[in-house]
Amino acid sequence: MELCPCAWWRTPPVSHNPTGRPAGRMKMADGGSAGLVERLRRCVSWSWTYLWALWFVLVLGLLYILRAPLKLHENLSAVTAFLNTLTPKFYVALTGTSSLISGLILIFEWWYFRKYGTSFIEQVSVSHLRPLLGAVDNNSSSVHFTASNGEAESNRQNVSECKVWRNPLNLFRGAEYSRYTWVTGREPLTYYDMNLSAQDHQTFFTCDTDSVRPADAVMQKAWRERNAQARMKAAYQALELNNECATAYVLLAEEETTTILEAEKLFKQALKAGEVCYRRSQQLQHHSTQQEAQHRRDTNVLVYIKRRLAMCARKLGRIREAVKLMRDLMKEFPLLSMLNIHENLLEALLELQAYADVQVVLAKYDDISLPKSATICYTAALLKARAVSDKFSPEAASRRGLSTAEMNAVEAIHRAVEFNPHVPKYLLEMKSLILPPEHILKRGDSEAIAYAFFHLQHWKRVEGALNLLHCTWEGTFRMIPYPLEKGHLFYPYPSCTETADRELLPSFHEVSVYPKKELPFFILFTAGLCSFTAMLALLTHQFPELMGVFAKAFFSTLFAPFNFVMEKIESVLPSSFWHLLTRI
Repeated sequence: MELCPCAWWRTPPVSHNPTGRPAGRMKMADGGSAGLVERLRRCVSWSWTYLWALWFVLVLGLLYILRAPLKLHENLSAVTAFLNTLTPKFYVALTGTSSLISGLILIFEWWYFRKYGTSFIEQVSVSHLRPLLGAVDNNSSSVHFTASNGEAESNRQNVSECKVWRNPLNLFRGAEYSRYTWVTGREPLTYYDMNLSAQDHQTFFTCDTDSVRPADAVMQKAWRERNAQARMKAAYQALELNNECATAYVLLAEEETTTILEAEKLFKQALKAGEVCYRRSQQLQHHSTQQEAQHRRDTNVLVYIKRRLAMCARKLGRIREAVKLMRDLMKEFPLLSMLNIHENLLEALLELQAYADVQVVLAKYDDISLPKSATICYTAALLKARAVSDKFSPEAASRRGLSTAEMNAVEAIHRAVEFNPHVPKYLLEMKSLILPPEHILKRGDSEAIAYAFFHLQHWKRVEGALNLLHCTWEGTFRMIPYPLEKGHLFYPYPSCTETADRELLPSFHEVSVYPKKELPFFILFTAGLCSFTAMLALLTHQFPELMGVFAKAFFSTLFAPFNFVMEKIESVLPSSFWHLLTRI
């Protein structure tokens, strides 16, 4: 019989025995000590149950013993006399101040919740006060040992899906984003988003051998510049050193041009220079690792240029030319599927209304082993909705039930909404669109904006598709478990999307949050406290005598139980017991 190569874990480990006793006795001794510890733990937990009652009795006994030194009766009488001398103006000032302070706390809590999605008081109490009180989260220490393989895999998937991706349909900096800034005075891109783009450019457009070539060395510094004017100045310096520096043309086409036509001209110049560099490095790629790295850089530059040329053709209305460029690019570089060029192709084919070709592309990329996207899921839903949407009626469907084709369309919509629940509000124009960012978070609000920005026109073109979406999309949430510990068709919705989307999207945009967060307890508490104290201040100001009577009665009632308890204790227990306790 063959043993599994990994069967070594079946053999018990050999441990050192320092005592010289037999192993059986050692186990018995260990078991006895473990049993003693377990009994002590149970005793402690049992005593903790009655600790509060014991503490309450001890406090009462201590107060009774010290009633004479502390002069409790005299002090209570003095407090009662002081409260009787207070005027209604004092109560107006007290309730008004309390209302003002609680109102300020409410405003701050609400602002903090809208900005960061959590309560400030709750966050401080959990992160600072809880460790000081000695509270320890037992679940966190044992999660690594109790998680199954499936749960660990799901956690890894969630972490990977919280990664920020390059937007395959990102706009041009100079010709589109800058024009928006000129017209509105608003910055459509955040610093975090532009910083990610700078990192992408350094990754794809530079290599270790750039220092050998002066023009590439200048461009290596240019991609690190934060100032756009400094980047463009460095690009012109690189062109003076080498007229065939493709990355310099790329930078100028992206950031300096103000129209798509100008950008296309510069990208065509970059294409000529990029093809020369690509053919040269292709012949030398196997000579050394440095040459291989340079060829990989030249490949990235050439793919980027061709893709942007296809996008220029798409924006200028030459759709068929754009489709041909994208298809040729995918055939020439099939291993670069991570760039998601197929999403550009899907959008162009939808513009041509070539739905059969769209279905062919979906059949290739809508696979269980490939990462999903809103473009894949919602395009599949659009194609299935197109078959039934023109004749769909909610009233007729409720009377006769859904047909097979209608059921398939509804299920496809539910699948798409589960993947990204933010998209329907943009497609149904329940939420205003902004320019999409240069990077997106899958299943997040940034991806929903990027998808709806380019695909809303395709949904409007299909008669009845938006009506079908409007009637069915909210039914998705009845199938998803809440809280989102499990998914229905996909893994659970990640909890990191809100934080990343707030970094990617501009501040003037209200980030869509899923699931909708309930208001924290402290916001509700401070709102109730503010309202209650404001009402007391108003009533005290309007009816001072009546509220003064109520206040005195309230304080008298507040101290009455303490006097009653002390009298009962004194009457029940014998005086000899108290005399003995006092002597002790």
